[in-house]
Amino acid sequence: MEIKKVAVIGGGTMGNGIAHVFALNDYEVFLCENNEELYDKAINTITKNLERQVSKGTIDENKKLSTLSKINKVIGAENLSSDIDLFIEAIYENKDAKLSLFSRLAKIAKENSIIATNTSSISITELSTAVNPSNFIGMHFMNPVPVMKLVEIIRGYSTSDDTFETIKELTIKIDKVPVEVHDYPGFISNRILMPMINEAIYALMEGVASKEAIDNVMKLGMNHPMGPLTLADFIGLDVCLSIMEVLYNGFNDPKYRPCPLLKKMVAAKKLGRKTGEGFYKY
Repeated sequence: MEIKKVAVIGGGTMGNGIAHVFALNDYEVFLCENNEELYDKAINTITKNLERQVSKGTIDENKKLSTLSKINKVIGAENLSSDIDLFIEAIYENKDAKLSLFSRLAKIAKENSIIATNTSSISITELSTAVNPSNFIGMHFMNPVPVMKLVEIIRGYSTSDDTFETIKELTIKIDKVPVEVHDYPGFISNRILMPMINEAIYALMEGVASKEAIDNVMKLGMNHPMGPLTLADFIGLDVCLSIMEVLYNGFNDPKYRPCPLLKKMVAAKKLGRKTGEGFYKY
């Protein structure tokens, strides 16, 4: 199946990046948000990120304008067209919300449309129960999407080989690197990353070192581009907690127990960059 029209549902941090990348690679993109304000915010972010690429010389002004012209506005998922080849869900990380959306998309999508989720940790097999499971797949982009090369391609229990191969080839066409992953809690990226972040939070809570020291050890000693506590603030502490809970509940293993300090900070709405304060102030 050839993918020509791509719908991205959700224009937040991940969704606007996904729409940006597909439009930049000359796909017709239908960016869907719940209201005009959220859509305008997404387009403003895409425009700023394209302008940054122009200033760096990676694209020119004409490419910026042609990319923006490829993005079509859709307000409300019920207004998406049935002739879309690929639907990519990029809403917030909540299983019930995603299942509700997929139930609506199943009524819209044509028989051979592929429905993909950008979930970072929720079971692909569980999410596929709302749609045709053979045409359902995980397509987990990394943040920031226009910069990061990796896409985890996650098969559900019933994902067909045709669906997998189509998405794998498509990922290469948009200049990303696909990595095949099977459907286990956290997949690969977050199964490894989140326990490291969680352990860094334990080390802070237990007074092993200051937040600056913990981050510096990982930056200067392990050559990480940013420390785990800075990274947690960048991701969002609520997202970190949600993923840790998926790991903890999915494996029933105490090694994935979310740190009490992480839970306390989320309860206090100290979520990182997006609220102006997490482990650091912004």
